[in-house]
Amino acid sequence: MAQKILVIEDEPTLARLLSYNLSQEGYDTKVVDHGGDGLQEALQQTYDLIILDIMLPGLNGFEVLAKLRQKGNSTPVIILTARNAEDEVVQGLKHGADDYITKPFGVAELLARVSAVLRRTQSEETSADKHKSNEKLIQAGELMIYPEKYEVVLNGESIPLRPKEFEVLLYLVQRPGVVVTRDDLMNIVWGFDYIGGQRTVDVHVSSLRKKLEMNQQSVKIDSIRGVGYKLVANIVKK
Repeated sequence: MAQKILVIEDEPTLARLLSYNLSQEGYDTKVVDHGGDGLQEALQQTYDLIILDIMLPGLNGFEVLAKLRQKGNSTPVIILTARNAEDEVVQGLKHGADDYITKPFGVAELLARVSAVLRRTQSEETSADKHKSNEKLIQAGELMIYPEKYEVVLNGESIPLRPKEFEVLLYLVQRPGVVVTRDDLMNIVWGFDYIGGQRTVDVHVSSLRKKLEMNQQSVKIDSIRGVGYKLVANIVKK
């Protein structure tokens, strides 16, 4: 069965370009040209991937993405941003985007990013199913991590993390006191075929750090200038 992709894009020429090339690659593609309508479509139907423009009528792309994640929709999202608009990239990643493409872009880049995101998603789902039965609780101070559930509990309260934030945390927790480079995090969490830059790692770590350090000091993520990150905590495995 063909993988389903929802394109939320209001510029007719670009929408046709996306639809045509994705369909030529064998994807089942639907195009919606309004932010609010795109949000409803994404919530009512099941898609393997969403390609989401930022500038849309009705709800803009950030609003669509935020509402999707608030409602528990974890469909992978690639955002389309303007060239040199780093603030759009950062904001999109903070809202839960999985990747981004800056306009204008080539068809080859588009298809490569779509393929990479879908491949990562399938790999993560397969890996989670494979290891679900034998994964263990990991504790770091007052932080309780349940890998099989993608669940984190801190001081008795559940901490909502996006999938990539969870995977970054799990990788750091499994290496307490060890400096992990940005390249290592990018390759392990996003995959060797990820085309984006290290800014993606920094944004996710920053968001993760804020969520962890809001109400406690037993676990913290230190930045090692010019290298990467280190988790500082007393790790106990059960």
